[in-house]
Amino acid sequence: MIDALTLLAFLPAALALNLTPGADMMFVLAQSLKGGRAPAMAANLGIAAGCIVNVAAAGLGLGALISALPGAFEVIRWAGVAYLLWLAVATLRSGGPGRSKAPPLTPARAFRQALLVNVTNPKVILFILAFLPQFVDPARAVLPQFLALGTVLAMGGLLINGAVGLGAGSLGLALTRSPRLTRALSWITAGIFGALAARLALMDRT
Repeated sequence: MIDALTLLAFLPAALALNLTPGADMMFVLAQSLKGGRAPAMAANLGIAAGCIVNVAAAGLGLGALISALPGAFEVIRWAGVAYLLWLAVATLRSGGPGRSKAPPLTPARAFRQALLVNVTNPKVILFILAFLPQFVDPARAVLPQFLALGTVLAMGGLLINGAVGLGAGSLGLALTRSPRLTRALSWITAGIFGALAARLALMDRT
């Protein structure tokens, strides 16, 4: 499906991308601080699943459609901004782990939130559309190559973001023993969600 030399060239590039702190890593960090290790790992899986969805969309040509239609791009982008801001407000209203009247952050909810955040970021599809074709042989079926490369990218993200989530989860659970630190943790988590929303709102389309 993919030439061995092409794969060897792709692996270090994918690893460098995974190691670069970005929206995905910050989202896993926020979920880890908010709910602990289990939600963080579920969010990590949700981001990986969203990556595969975006890769499939790009491989099917939807990325080119979004790139050509500014209106579609803007609708998806602002939906993502609104969702991230909603998460920030919900975190502040909860008062922190152990103090919320709302249902706890279950792994299933964390997975759904991460998946939605990833697929409502149109920049991800545009990035995939710009990056992956460099490693695709146009003489072969394009979609299987996109999916294979996207899987490699998603697996690297699972490992790197997972390590971040596990470490932050241990710290978060320790901090929740203090009501004052728990409240501060809520503000930090909400701040991360707010920063991600601002990043998505202010990003350059090109």
